[in-house]
Amino acid sequence: MLLPYLNKDLIEAGCDEAGRGCLAGAVYAAAVILPTDFKNELLNDSKQLTEKQRYALREVIEKEALAWAVGVVSPEEIDKINILNASFLAMHRAVDQQNRLQLTSSFICTVLLTN
Repeated sequence: MLLPYLNKDLIEAGCDEAGRGCLAGAVYAAAVILPTDFKNELLNDSKQLTEKQRYALREVIEKEALAWAVGVVSPEEIDKINILNASFLAMHRAVDQQNRLQLTSSFICTVLLTN
């Protein structure tokens, strides 16, 4: 189980990607900043959840997160930069979108990349 933070003095975004194992299609990544007191027993490994649990957890996260965003890398981009770099790019796009749309400049944001 991951600790709820890496550095308790910073606001941190957790990132994860989906679609990396597919042979075709886009890669998606989400960046989420949760309140420091957020707890949900389902929030651990999305691959261990049922589809119904994932959708229910998504609604909870979207409602209770301080900020969240999704980044996408197209199949054409994946072909040019490879799947590993596409995963990182999707994460960067999610964080960039979060910074641009939902965070004020007073926030310091570190990114935790999970496997």
